Amino acid sequence: MEDFIPFVAIVSIFVGLPWLILHYVTKWKTAATLTTDDEAMLEELYNLARRLEDRVETVERLVASDHPDFRPNRLAHERSHDRQIEDRSTRDFDQMISNKGRIRQ
Repeated sequence: MEDFIPFVAIVSIFVGLPWLILHYVTKWKTAATLTTDDEAMLEELYNLARRLEDRVETVERLVASDHPDFRPNRLAHERSHDRQIEDRSTRDFDQMISNKGRIRQ
């Protein structure tokens, strides 16, 4: 019985512990990726957000044309800033999608 305890300790250190670590490392790597459904949903939400932003801007322009007291701050000074961010975001998003396509092929 005394010879059995060191054998179990050595086996658990050199076999059990690496197996446990590698098992959970592979689980974390597979769980951290987006599925194709997730990517499609993100792209759909991104397009929806852009359309909604265009609609809000249209409503702000209509209200501003009907009521001279209404000053949409968003249209005045944030428009140029938003376009710069949007151009950068669109470029990054398009680059991510093209890289994803290259990886799959």
